[in-house]
Amino acid sequence: MSEYAIEVRGLRKRYGDIEAVAGVDLAIQRGEVFALLGPNGAGKTTAVEIMEGHRERDGGEVSVLGFDPGRRERAFKERMGIVLQETSVDPYLSVEETVELFRGYYPHPRPVDEVLALVGLTEQRRQRVRKLSGGQQRRLDVAIGLAGDPELLFLDEPTTGFDPAARRGAWEMIRGLQALGKTIFLTTHYMDEAQQLADRVAIIRRGQIVAEGAPQALISSERNSVVRFRLATGADGLVAGIDAARVDSDGVVTIETASPTALLYELTGRAQERGIELAELSVARATLEDVYLSLVGASPEEAKVE
Repeated sequence: MSEYAIEVRGLRKRYGDIEAVAGVDLAIQRGEVFALLGPNGAGKTTAVEIMEGHRERDGGEVSVLGFDPGRRERAFKERMGIVLQETSVDPYLSVEETVELFRGYYPHPRPVDEVLALVGLTEQRRQRVRKLSGGQQRRLDVAIGLAGDPELLFLDEPTTGFDPAARRGAWEMIRGLQALGKTIFLTTHYMDEAQQLADRVAIIRRGQIVAEGAPQALISSERNSVVRFRLATGADGLVAGIDAARVDSDGVVTIETASPTALLYELTGRAQERGIELAELSVARATLEDVYLSLVGASPEEAKVE
């Protein structure tokens, strides 16, 4: 048995004149959490759907758990779980009935009690789906993906819309799944989530992988410091001429620089001349989000993950 749960070499997919995936190579080890990140239109969703067996490729080789997903073999589907952003289930079934329903599709399902314990829904087992909170419904989505006791789990945006406490709970759940030996392929638009959970990440841009590695390794490769502050109303000229300055919709300015002392000297001088306070001023090492934005070459609004 290969040490890799997923092996992709030279993957290509074209839609008319647009090459959505242009020669992607990936190797994902068994038992790791791997995150694929990319902006809208980068080819991330297409690549993932090919690995799941939901879309045909135009070129390259793909092996998932030793199977070619393009052949859509039953044995392949039985060993893989998929958690989509939204799962449509009967709202009038109970949590337990829903999991039992999906367990029936697999030859060797995981016991329902274990599934509910893994996702933290034991106390809600007899509750109707329509009565669940948003976080509980997302946990049920994961329970459905685990019903067949898959070796590999695709998690698509697992914590979208969660409050901070619910997100942290979901992170612990994902760590628990990894501890059971599951391989987890994660897509998320929360960079801190990828940084916290993933053993390795890959960033895709215009159909090609532009960076891959452990989150901390990618962060360490970014030598720039990051200066942030909130721009006062009517103070747009404060960052005029600073090419690296990015201003988001909330007025937060982000500037990557290899010379933070010189930059701060210039900024504080400009602020003093104008009688402006640099609210929420901070200087820090780069984060995974900073690395991501520098690689995809876009502002935070333009670089939203698909």
